[in-house]
Amino acid sequence: MTARKTITPTHRYRNNDKLIGIGNEFWDLSERNGLAGIVADYDGSVLRTVPGHEFVPDGHEFVNFSCCSYLDLDSHPKVVEGGIEALRRYGVLDHCIARSRVQIPAMLELENSLGELFGAQVVCSIAASTATFGLLPLIASGHLGDGTRPLMIFDKNAHISMSNVKPVCADETEVVTSRHHDLDFIEDACKKYAKVAYVCDGSDSLGGYAPVAELAELQDKYGLLVYYDDSHSLSAYGERGIGYVRTHSPVLDERTITVVTLNKAFGTSGAAIVLDGHSKETLRVIERFGGALNYSQLLNTASVGAGLASAEIHRTPELKTLQDKLYGNIGLFDSLVETDQSGSTFPIRLVPMSDTTVIEAGRRVIEAGFYVSPVFFPIVARGTAGLRVMMRAGQTEEQIRRLCSVLVEVGARPAPRPEEVSA
Repeated sequence: MTARKTITPTHRYRNNDKLIGIGNEFWDLSERNGLAGIVADYDGSVLRTVPGHEFVPDGHEFVNFSCCSYLDLDSHPKVVEGGIEALRRYGVLDHCIARSRVQIPAMLELENSLGELFGAQVVCSIAASTATFGLLPLIASGHLGDGTRPLMIFDKNAHISMSNVKPVCADETEVVTSRHHDLDFIEDACKKYAKVAYVCDGSDSLGGYAPVAELAELQDKYGLLVYYDDSHSLSAYGERGIGYVRTHSPVLDERTITVVTLNKAFGTSGAAIVLDGHSKETLRVIERFGGALNYSQLLNTASVGAGLASAEIHRTPELKTLQDKLYGNIGLFDSLVETDQSGSTFPIRLVPMSDTTVIEAGRRVIEAGFYVSPVFFPIVARGTAGLRVMMRAGQTEEQIRRLCSVLVEVGARPAPRPEEVSA
């Protein structure tokens, strides 16, 4: 009998053997220590009567410091009512047909509202990952651009929703990976290739912003196309919450494409693709050939209504009030615990721990009544584990001080006192 062939993977763009082989051990350890796989039960009234999100699983109460709703808009009465009102208005939860064939006005209302908010063209999607999976292959083939297939440079730390699309893009063009925000590497590529596209986070999940101004210089000099996922800064940063990229990038035209989720500080569901300077024909290509962007799994009516309500809040002074509360809480945390992100407006702080201590530290923190998520490979590089803390506008001074006290007990660096800094 002829031996059947086995397949040796190239692992050119991804390596599940490594990801799962190393990472799953940490996940299993996290779950055994009550830090993953948590089923959190809570009374809906808790979100409105108790500062911060407090959940009660199996009788143990804890304050969630690992939630991306940085402005607590997900429980805002106007946002909740906006979802209910839209359901009453349209009388249907899901309009289950591709939007390129038939759609109700609700989605267009949301896209127009967000377009006015951003000062841009907006296409909505059920998720940022869906938008990315639809857009990046179109960039790779040159159909979302000037027709030239670009060298696609993926940042080493690009979110998995982007890096997972490397193999698909590689079927259309050449794909490489750069070190984190390696501007010299990008410029060298721009000198060699007729077109280059750089894929990165505008605001990343481990606490940092992209070098938007420096990338803009390369955009002006070489026509570099930059694809940003700026999900973590939407609403939490900038006038009317337009985010870090659109606040600081001087290149707001077809050379800059930004995707943002509406599931974080915006407080609702779905995602927005933010575009500038694209023709109606290009927008139709995105709609028709952007994969799941055109499937029947679109934003449901309640999500659209909630999004419209949140967008209205972004047009009021209440948004800046919430942003200021968030920044005040971030400043308080920084005055008590030192991290590499100290001093920035970014709402995420990574408290360094070793690979061998991070799970035990997280367990002690949740036992003390606070949840912070342990992060480890492949979320971060091996040997750089930590506890990820997410700040929100609704957290109280008492909660933050108590959490920081526990973090110092489990190994966090206390922030230097003012006299130590001046010395």
